[in-house]
Amino acid sequence: MNDIRNLNPRELWNYFYEITSIPHPSGKEKAIVQYVKEVAGKNNIEALTDRAGNLILRKAATPGMESRAGIILQSHLDMVPQKNNDTLHDFEKDPIETWIDGDWVKARGTTLGADNGIGVAATLAVMTSPGIKHGPLEALMTIEEETGMTGARDLEPGLLKGDIMINTDSEDEGELYVGCAGGIDVTASMNYSEVAVPSGMVTYKIDIKGLKGGHSGMDIALGRANANKLLFRFLMHAESDYGIRLVSASVGDLRNAIPREGHAVVTVPSDKAEAFEPFVREYEEMYRAEFSDTEPDLQFTTTESPAAETVLESSDQYKIIRALFVTPNGVLRMSTAMDNLVETSNNLAIVKIAGGEFLSLSLTRSSVDSAKEATAWKIAAAYQLIGAEVKLDGDYPGWKPNMESAIFHSMRKVYKDIYGVVPETRGIHAGLECGIIGSVYPGLDMISFGPTIRYPHSPDEKVNIPSVEKFYNFMVATLEAAPEKSDL
Repeated sequence: MNDIRNLNPRELWNYFYEITSIPHPSGKEKAIVQYVKEVAGKNNIEALTDRAGNLILRKAATPGMESRAGIILQSHLDMVPQKNNDTLHDFEKDPIETWIDGDWVKARGTTLGADNGIGVAATLAVMTSPGIKHGPLEALMTIEEETGMTGARDLEPGLLKGDIMINTDSEDEGELYVGCAGGIDVTASMNYSEVAVPSGMVTYKIDIKGLKGGHSGMDIALGRANANKLLFRFLMHAESDYGIRLVSASVGDLRNAIPREGHAVVTVPSDKAEAFEPFVREYEEMYRAEFSDTEPDLQFTTTESPAAETVLESSDQYKIIRALFVTPNGVLRMSTAMDNLVETSNNLAIVKIAGGEFLSLSLTRSSVDSAKEATAWKIAAAYQLIGAEVKLDGDYPGWKPNMESAIFHSMRKVYKDIYGVVPETRGIHAGLECGIIGSVYPGLDMISFGPTIRYPHSPDEKVNIPSVEKFYNFMVATLEAAPEKSDL
């Protein structure tokens, strides 16, 4: 009863079972590439790898479907290797142990690899099952998606022939994804001068913690506080009214996470020290009031600390605090193409100030590449004005929603015909391979869908069994209803 090979659709679950038996963490896809090639060979499907190591499969149209638009089914071959501390598992040698828990398939103590193994399995099932009608059909299976979308970034141009690409890496059945954000990293750094602490100063440590943080793309519209923005807003006021001198600061640790906590060390003139602690408490009350709905556990506190020896030179301190204060953060523009979708945002993710070195790291996202670039330039300008060196790198393109897309309208109709409801239309303010692939193959009509997967990238990952069957049936019907090439 616990064998996933007994689930429906049998052909998909059998392929997924075999996929879970083959170790395939990111960067170690050689065995699964060989497996897919063997499946293709047994079924007279053309298979080739591009210069990056991505797999491309091709199958001719079934009789009578030759005039349909060519469809590319796109998935990624790698999985995230995560396990519980008490689980003995070698992701480069051991198979994933699956089990059935009600309506869910799970793994025992490890990631399951439904992200994106179900997409790979569904693609193999439709390409090898007799009786499925389709136009010219291709599959693109990329490598190393989970560790930087390497396969998509290095995808070889000129090999894919299709007109439409259907990405299978979404994680909510009944939703069609039609856009995603691109991103660019903005890194500012500079050396600053340190001087001895002026006489008559008291040293304090200021802590901010208890914030929710979250994903800097998907959670950016939730109104959560950014620890960097709150801290340096306070420091600018404290510099003006209390004459504080900054010793050091450290906030945030991941560029794609909204910073939840951090601290700064400052010195305060002794004649203002008595009033400084109440001043900090006033800021805590103000921040808690401002973010009462989103940050109920916010803490902004100060404690007296051992005497510091050096502080930032006053003009460097003035410039750095103000550059951080004016750095754009949060939602900067909502999409005009889709309701309730963030178009452009920035996350002031990491700030480090210590030992004469200043570092600021931001991640700018947008589904419109020109808006992404303009925002990055704006941030760069703020730091260039204070003499910092700025680097813009890690750039990857977004995918702007196209509400006139032929495959979007076709799939909406197909889903309603099968299930009686219109699927939800979504965009995601995070990266999908669609944006990158679309930059290599401009003009592709793209869409993304998938089964319901929860807690991907963790040992709690699970995939909903009924949703997999709906996902697969929808895929089959979509291929049979593919638009005519002349209608694109």
